[in-house]
Amino acid sequence: MKEFIKKDKPQQAKEAKTNKNHFEVTEEIQLLTFLLASMPHKSRHNVKSLLRDKQILVDNRAVTQFNQVLKPNQVVDIKDSKAPQEQRYKGLKIIFEDQYLIIIEKSEGTLSIATEKQKLHNAYSILSDHVKKEDPRNRIFVVHRLDRETSGLMMFAKSEKVQGLLQESWNATIQERTYLAVTEGCVKEETGTIESYLVENKALTVYSTRNPDHGKHAITHFEVFKKSEHNSLLKVNLETGRKNQIRVHMKDIGSPIVGDEKYGAKTDPIGRLGLHAWVLAFVHPVTNEQMYFETPIPKKFLWLF
Repeated sequence: MKEFIKKDKPQQAKEAKTNKNHFEVTEEIQLLTFLLASMPHKSRHNVKSLLRDKQILVDNRAVTQFNQVLKPNQVVDIKDSKAPQEQRYKGLKIIFEDQYLIIIEKSEGTLSIATEKQKLHNAYSILSDHVKKEDPRNRIFVVHRLDRETSGLMMFAKSEKVQGLLQESWNATIQERTYLAVTEGCVKEETGTIESYLVENKALTVYSTRNPDHGKHAITHFEVFKKSEHNSLLKVNLETGRKNQIRVHMKDIGSPIVGDEKYGAKTDPIGRLGLHAWVLAFVHPVTNEQMYFETPIPKKFLWLF
């Protein structure tokens, strides 16, 4: 990494003349180092507080990781006030809401929608009650789902029109859907792509076939993030979004997700399914803004590594 602070220029970034809280990155460097050099009047503790309170924006999105690596031409802004408090309900928290969309982080064990056996306390019913507090006529609409035992980011629409816009242009609108998967065993390949056609049998178990006439095309990309003696932590990107796709594809490569007895797992070291919807990035269907959301890595996942 090149030395960032030049001898004839003590400031770390090119500072915009009209905004003392706006900085342009000129060389690759870690975020904390950049901030300390750009704001010499701030202590390390002050800067970490700004990160914790989501007051640091990199390219217009809040960042909390102090060791994120910045690249040349990126822009860093410091907000004067804390981000709005996230609204929490049992089983989920709302991390973004406007007049068109709600983005939540769902806990493991919470259903996305009601089932015949459980009508109440699912993400849909909780959010339906939430929007009706403002106006009893308000409704919400499911855009996509997560399995009950999968945690992480989900998106709901606040009108049927917005739901349709998202679902009709899903592949073009969604720019990134990254999951974290804790698997059994050490995955040998550092990166890879799994491709098959998925079929669901009468027992509601999904399996892979190579016959395109018998199943729905599914493509999963993965990258090994961390390894231990007995487990791997993978970053998984979906090119298609089929039911149980990641769970089936991890089984196909001989490394089922921990805690996933349905798809071949023999161990449950973290007491839950090792699957988390980590990153969701998309183009807003109405405003055309670039939207990016990232959740913390579940602590139980990191305990294994």
